[in-house]
Amino acid sequence: MLTSVFIAAVSLALFWMAAFTLWWQMHAWRTPEVLASTRFGSPEGAEHLSFSLLLPARHEQAVLDHTIQRLLESGHADFEIIVIVGHDDPETTEVARRAAARDGRVRVVVDHHEKKNKPKAMNTALPHCRGDVVGVFDAEDQVHPELLAHVDHAFRTTGADVVQGGVQLINFHSSWYSLRNCLEYFFWFRSRLHLHAQKGFIPLGGNTVFVRTDVLREAGGWDPDCLAEDCDLGVRLSSVGKKVVVAYDSDMVTREETPGSLMSLLKQRTRWNQGFLQVYRKKDWKQLPGLGRRMLARYTLMTPFLQAFSGVVIPLNAAIALFLDVPVGVAFLTFLPLVTAAVTFVFEVVGLHDFGTQYGLRVRFVHYVKLIVGGPFYQVLLAGAALRAVWREQRGRNDWELTSHVGAHLTADGPVRESREDVPA
Repeated sequence: MLTSVFIAAVSLALFWMAAFTLWWQMHAWRTPEVLASTRFGSPEGAEHLSFSLLLPARHEQAVLDHTIQRLLESGHADFEIIVIVGHDDPETTEVARRAAARDGRVRVVVDHHEKKNKPKAMNTALPHCRGDVVGVFDAEDQVHPELLAHVDHAFRTTGADVVQGGVQLINFHSSWYSLRNCLEYFFWFRSRLHLHAQKGFIPLGGNTVFVRTDVLREAGGWDPDCLAEDCDLGVRLSSVGKKVVVAYDSDMVTREETPGSLMSLLKQRTRWNQGFLQVYRKKDWKQLPGLGRRMLARYTLMTPFLQAFSGVVIPLNAAIALFLDVPVGVAFLTFLPLVTAAVTFVFEVVGLHDFGTQYGLRVRFVHYVKLIVGGPFYQVLLAGAALRAVWREQRGRNDWELTSHVGAHLTADGPVRESREDVPA
């Protein structure tokens, strides 16, 4: 009897968790009005803000120069690029210094920390920032020339303290897991983050984040010991009532590449999961006003582990229903999570079609097959990353596992066409 009750309780919990996650994932497509509200407004009038663009780069000599050149093509009138390099990384430093010699808008700051990571690098550069707004990009980013003008307009028209732009992995064709990785980014930046901004609690994305310089300095910059410094900054600013605006246009997103191997992806997800766990334990989110916001924060920060748990337990539940002698009602409940999983798969297929349409990428039948077949294996990978994150946190290991980049997103399959912001169909 107790076994049946336990199985039923777990099944119902998984069902509601999956249903909530799917509902939040579909936020941007609920109505045409909601979809329209997620876009950048068209810049009008003179530009008023100046930008300091931080570009931390470690062993990124293969892609750094391309990113700097893309940033220099910006149509905005007032910006500087601060490239942050390690004192022990001469190859990347040489690329950065050559760029600075070519253009006075590029400056190089050297990080002398013995143990290096991204937040320490950015904190090193923060005192050197001259702009009204600090923007963060990664060394492999492909940035749209009109992005800064749109961000400037967003700050001025909304009174925001923070503007989060879109980030999109593009090279979906590189491997079976890169396809799912790209689709995750699509749903997260296209839809889910808008819900968080609306609710007043948001874990910021890793780059294409713009923060007013005085707000960032007042907050003390980034947590140098957190493995998810972007999430942590978003939680701290949300907790003190700062206004965060999220805007997304497919032609304005910052384009990136997926990790080049399964091990790189595993390490990246481990770092993110461990960072979320660190942010959860810091308890800044408990300062949020209202029980609803605090519950959303708790759920969001624990989501990587809940998803990993559900990915393992849902097949186990189905096996229990098929092979163990349990009451018919309990057996029926064990299949409820499979219903939401099936609906999620359908929505992912539709989302992949919309992703290809918006970015002018040719999505073939084989990609849809890979999406479906690869789903369970991807859940296993997420579960492994979550378990590894817990193990590392318990052992006090918080070293930064760097994700290397080769520029695979610069040769993505197919030309970029004019974007279409339609409801997926």
